[in-house]
Amino acid sequence: MSQDYVVRYVGGPLDGRVDTLSELPATLKETVTHVHLHGGPKIVHHYDLHYAVEYGCEYRLRGGAE
Repeated sequence: MSQDYVVRYVGGPLDGRVDTLSELPATLKETVTHVHLHGGPKIVHHYDLHYAVEYGCEYRLRGGAE
């Protein structure tokens, strides 16, 4: 039996998003960039990797603003 690896996002437009991976990747990205495209200007958010003992890891919005 394998246990899923959970990646959570905290803050910004991805707040509350949860990705479930069947296995832990060999390397995790230190930073995830989310680009929001809409009718106006492009909005870019950066999420930095933090480990969470309870469930794997989480990406937190850079700067701590939500």
